[in-house]
Amino acid sequence: MQTTLITNANIVNEGKTFPADILIKGEFIEKIADNISSEGVDEIIDAQGKYVIPGAIDDQVHFREPGLTHKATIYTEAKAAVAGGVTSFMEMPNTVPNALTQELLEDKYNIAKKDSLANYSFFMGASNDNIEEVLKTPADKVCGIKVFMGSSTGNMLVDNEATLNNIFSQVEMLIATHCEDEATIRKNTALYKEKYGEDVPISCHPEIRSAEACYLSSSQAVALAKKHGARLHVLHISTEKELSLFDNSIPLADKKITAEACIHHLWFNDSDYDKKGTFIKWNPAVKKATDQHAIFNAILDNRIDVIATDHAPHTIEEKENTYFKAPSGGPLVQHSVTAMMDFRKQGKISIEKIVEKMSHNPATLFNIKQRGFIREGYYADLVIVNPENRWVVDKSNILAQCGWSPFEGHQFSAKVEHTFVSGHHAYNNGSFNEAKKGNRLLFDKR
Repeated sequence: MQTTLITNANIVNEGKTFPADILIKGEFIEKIADNISSEGVDEIIDAQGKYVIPGAIDDQVHFREPGLTHKATIYTEAKAAVAGGVTSFMEMPNTVPNALTQELLEDKYNIAKKDSLANYSFFMGASNDNIEEVLKTPADKVCGIKVFMGSSTGNMLVDNEATLNNIFSQVEMLIATHCEDEATIRKNTALYKEKYGEDVPISCHPEIRSAEACYLSSSQAVALAKKHGARLHVLHISTEKELSLFDNSIPLADKKITAEACIHHLWFNDSDYDKKGTFIKWNPAVKKATDQHAIFNAILDNRIDVIATDHAPHTIEEKENTYFKAPSGGPLVQHSVTAMMDFRKQGKISIEKIVEKMSHNPATLFNIKQRGFIREGYYADLVIVNPENRWVVDKSNILAQCGWSPFEGHQFSAKVEHTFVSGHHAYNNGSFNEAKKGNRLLFDKR
């Protein structure tokens, strides 16, 4: 059984940073202590001056397989995740075909078992007419049910009131929602088409997919969850107004309604459209600086529980298009941890809070078994980050299959140097060891 000793680590875990060694044996953390003996150890890594953090758990990614593999695959995007310090991901059902049956859902797990360097889980998709299939989903083996309360791929817009009531009243698992009111978006789209025709400026995106559209849908989801006592997780909050829907007065483990913020809504605002154009076109839209700042503050005061990416790659050719033809989404999973480390460098957030929002809280919120913390007996999902290793994002070091990033040209202040996935040293300073794949995430029923 492979053993690895990480010495001189600055361990970041459960609100504290402290010096210690970590002994990994097989898939698990065997021991955390001062001056652990290296006798008989297979591999020794000196982490002097570096942080050792639990691997990030990204609860919202789109890895495009099956059906959209010209954009990305589970294989390529999982490697990008691992290089960025993301050791586990939860992937969305709007692939082709949509994951709307248990058989189609299991097909994705089979691909990941063969190809994913990171640990993995896949959301079961809800539509207006598949409640029977949704209710078959095993809560111990699947992260949750995804409901698109806004436009999506194929047959995944759930806008029927009776269907929504059925889902929220009958599903006992976590329900994750994309919240944008489709009627509001259609109305705004018609207005802007009347004004500009097909040549709508990209800067109008946050006015078409407006704050009101987000709030109408998010408030509906929260009302449904409260009515039925459902477990609701609202993804990618993009507006200041929505923050009033969430509570920070109770511990996360007791919350029934939780929220996520994404890297792009923390990093960009509407002033960036002039420079970045459709390359920062996301749904929900990047909005005002006041929204950006409010979301960041809500992370700090615990109204928002999780930081993720909504990693959603498209080809350069697809993105270099006019407003209506350019798809929404972009690659982020390789750069999420380092982006947050830049915010730390700027004094906006502590590394302990970053770990809380990117590792601990996803594990707690989804009840993931034995992950998200640096504890003896837990899986060794560990990341060594050098806080002083500066590097510039360019096409030569982008690992997402699409080959571009909204961060191109930016110099990050910190770098992920090593990533362990279930004890396997999967990433080492630019090199991958693909001899062992990631594990399927397992969950304690709530």
